[in-house]
Amino acid sequence: MRRVSLQGKLAMLLALAALAGCWLVYLLFVLLDDALLATALAALLIVPLAAWLGHRLIRPIAALVRTLSGAVASYRDGDFATSVHRDRDDELGDLVEAYNELGGVLRDERQQLFQRELLLDTVVQNTPTALLLEDAAGHVVYANLAARKLFGTRSKLEGHRFDELVARAPEAMRASMQEGQDGIFTARIEDQEESFHLSRRSFSLHGRHHTLHLIRRITRELSRQEVAVWKKVIRVISHELNNSLAPISSLAHSGHELVQRGQPERLEKVFATIEERAAHLDRFVRGYATFAKLPAPRPERFAWQRFLEALATQQPFTWSAPEQSVAWADPAQLGQALVNLAKNAVEAGAPADSVEVEVKEVAGQWRIEVRDRGSGMSEPVMASALLPFYSTKRSGTGLGLALTREIAEAHGGRIVLSNRDGGGLCVTLWIPQQQNERGG
Repeated sequence: MRRVSLQGKLAMLLALAALAGCWLVYLLFVLLDDALLATALAALLIVPLAAWLGHRLIRPIAALVRTLSGAVASYRDGDFATSVHRDRDDELGDLVEAYNELGGVLRDERQQLFQRELLLDTVVQNTPTALLLEDAAGHVVYANLAARKLFGTRSKLEGHRFDELVARAPEAMRASMQEGQDGIFTARIEDQEESFHLSRRSFSLHGRHHTLHLIRRITRELSRQEVAVWKKVIRVISHELNNSLAPISSLAHSGHELVQRGQPERLEKVFATIEERAAHLDRFVRGYATFAKLPAPRPERFAWQRFLEALATQQPFTWSAPEQSVAWADPAQLGQALVNLAKNAVEAGAPADSVEVEVKEVAGQWRIEVRDRGSGMSEPVMASALLPFYSTKRSGTGLGLALTREIAEAHGGRIVLSNRDGGGLCVTLWIPQQQNERGG
């Protein structure tokens, strides 16, 4: 059967009304023999008939529109189960079909979304990392099973005040969480000493500020790292001891042989070599002791220009610093760090006259750059250069950059390595300015 569009149906209705009107006018004109009267009577009869026919045509359309309006309202309320029966083969029927197809798509998407949310909630609830979501008012709005276990409760934490939960936590955990910064702490949980890493992330959810607290147990990771570091320390120390003790033992034996042969004049060279190896071993051990027992900084005021000028006499480099600028830091530790960096640059093959030290004040911090025109660092080397005991030199201890990093972080700063355009390395120390150096 051929489909008739809604527009076609309306056109057919108008055509039938026009034909009926013409026929009625002609019939009345024949009977009354008066054209004006016939037209008037025909109009009185045709208008009600057209209104009745229009009503019959529009009524199912209006009912369908009302049905679709109610169904759309159900979509707005989240009910996608409503469907509309199609009993028309026109544009309105197509609209009904499109509506039903949309409902099917929305139902499928809601089911998939529900399954994904269920999977995500299962994963989050069972992850070993404790998660607590805190809203702007300081209340816990979400907490997983690990968070309940960490705070020693089986009941839900949602709705509790976050500061009240923290107040009941172990002392080390409480102190770390009250600092408001990421960090590592150790607490006694279930009669065992456990180490945790605490991190925070803030974001806006539904237009309101929220804070996500993540507490991850890292005891096993730290133990593995500790064992790995100790193994590496032992290997490095064993290597250095063997490199020094084996020649000393050999030279001592040679000295004994020379005495027995009556050649004491050759003992001077033997003793000089033994002294050199012993001095090297002493420097090596002292380097490890310095790294292991780095004291807390003892800050004092000093002028940058005088400070850099004095350091340049120990290890040559060119320098620049703002005039009359004054720092508040430990000059001995900071000087040791800068001299180490300048020596490392030369030992790595950089020309001595290319080593530069520049001090600038940037956003309330001192930016200290040590630059050279050597070969720079490859990406793998740069990724490990700041780790203790890592060295690409045969005779290196791997403590120079690690010690510099410790000094920077002890001052509340940080160290950054980067390759320079045109070749060379730039080591940047960021040291925060203190209130004391501003005269406050």
